[in-house]
Amino acid sequence: MASSTIKVDVRENRIGIITLNRPEKRNAISIQMRKEISYYLREWREASTIDALIFIGNGSTFSGGFDLNEFGNPDCFPELLKSSTEYHLDIWNFPKPTIAAVNGSAMGGGFDLLTLCDIRLCSESAIFGHPEIKFGGLPFFTPLRWIIGEGRARELCLTGRKINAQEAYQIGLVSQVLKDNELLEHAIQLGKTILGAPTDALKFAKESFISNSGKGFEESFILEHDEAFRRILLPRAENGFK
Repeated sequence: MASSTIKVDVRENRIGIITLNRPEKRNAISIQMRKEISYYLREWREASTIDALIFIGNGSTFSGGFDLNEFGNPDCFPELLKSSTEYHLDIWNFPKPTIAAVNGSAMGGGFDLLTLCDIRLCSESAIFGHPEIKFGGLPFFTPLRWIIGEGRARELCLTGRKINAQEAYQIGLVSQVLKDNELLEHAIQLGKTILGAPTDALKFAKESFISNSGKGFEESFILEHDEAFRRILLPRAENGFK
C-alpha cells in the first residue's frame, strides 16, 4: 500500500517503525492515516519480519489529535466512524509488543493512540492532554484509567488540562523521559530487549494482556498461570527450554 500520511520502516532486528507523517498538520490523524496504519497492522500480524512495533511522530509533535477538518464535515462521518473503530481495535488487538515513543505534543486522538500501546516513552518536550472535551468530544477513558488509575484519568478527561513529561512520568503514564534526540534509539533498544524473549512467550503475554483486561483474579489466573503452563512452559520443557 502506498503511504501518504505515514512512513514505514522495517529494521533487520524485526522491529517495525510507523512514523505519523503529516508534520504540517501536527501529525493530525485523518481517515487516510487510520486506513494506512490499519493496513500495516494487519499485514504485520503474522509477518515473520516484524515482532515489535514503535509509533513516533515526524517533527516536533507526536500527534495533535484527529483531523478536525473531517469532524467539521458531516459527509465524512460514516467513513470517519468506520475507520476510527477499525483503527483503534487494530492497535489494541495487535498481537505483538507495541511502544509509543512520544516526541512532543500528544493531544486528543494522539493521546488515545499511546494509551493503546504496551509501553510508553516520551521526550522531555512531550505534552499530553484531552482538550476535545471543551468542544464536545469524548476522551477515550477506559485504557487511560487502566494505566494511571480511575481518579487521575477522570480528572484529565473532564478538565482537558495538559500535563508535561515529568508529571506524565510521576503518574505512571510513561515509564521513562528521555532527551529528544535519544528517544527513538532508546525505543529501538527497548524493542531489542523485549525480543530477547522467546516469540511464543511474547505472543502469549500479549494475548493475556488483551483478553484479561477487566477480568477478576481467578479468571486471569487460569489464563496467566494454568494456560501458560500448558501452552508455553510444558512444550518448552519437553524441548529442553531451547
